Amino acid sequence: MDFTFPEIETWPNQFPGYEILVDDPEFTSVCPKTGLPDFGIVTLRYTPRERCLELKSYKEYLFCYRNLGIFQENVVNQVLEDVVKACDPVWAVVKGDFRPRGGISTTIEARWPRPKLEAAEPSK
Repeated sequence: MDFTFPEIETWPNQFPGYEILVDDPEFTSVCPKTGLPDFGIVTLRYTPRERCLELKSYKEYLFCYRNLGIFQENVVNQVLEDVVKACDPVWAVVKGDFRPRGGISTTIEARWPRPKLEAAEPSK
């Protein structure tokens, strides 16, 4: 992708073993195929290690998607990658719950650490 995402700022964590939940209930991006807006809720859950995300910086980071042509699956995975790069959490989950367009809604979830491919495949 030919887009430079802004860095997400962090601050020093002072406590071990707790979970942070951050959601953006008004997330928007643009479908790269149709140019139509995609609306959804992007939720981040993580346990910080040494750094926590600075929320204003994270909000401004999410705003950069507003006019960006990007598939919903790539939004969720890109957010996860950038969160991990910024704060190196113990674990993190990013969930995108996208509103229906053309009668179809989509929910995407990506986890860190990434599961091994065998573990990610559904059982038969």
